[in-house]
Amino acid sequence: MRSALSPWNDRKINDRKIEELIGNLLRAGVLLSALVVFIGGIVYLSRHGGGPADYRNFHGEPSQLRTISGVLGETLAFQGRAIVQLGLLLLIATPVARVALSILGFAAERDWMYVAFAATVFAILIYSLFGS
Repeated sequence: MRSALSPWNDRKINDRKIEELIGNLLRAGVLLSALVVFIGGIVYLSRHGGGPADYRNFHGEPSQLRTISGVLGETLAFQGRAIVQLGLLLLIATPVARVALSILGFAAERDWMYVAFAATVFAILIYSLFGS
């Protein structure tokens, strides 16, 4: 049985706290992502900014930057492209983390129907990122 002073008794306060937490997560994720992309851009331009641009042929990302482990490895080597890719991965991870946090919030409120909906969305997101 819950105490009368428990913050979980007042659902509006709990909802507000979870909404604030999710809002802060989204803001922090986008700002961190932008900062990482900006730093990666500076690193890339400082090393390759003086070279001529070749607009006749499309050059995609190198194969090592197409996997998470490759991006992390190249980021540790302080490669500009990899740092930009890491920022983009952080941007993609932000809404996924929001859904995961929503699952925890709904579980704390014992709202099992929304836990099931959010878990389904989370499973679809994870499958679309790693399963295909």
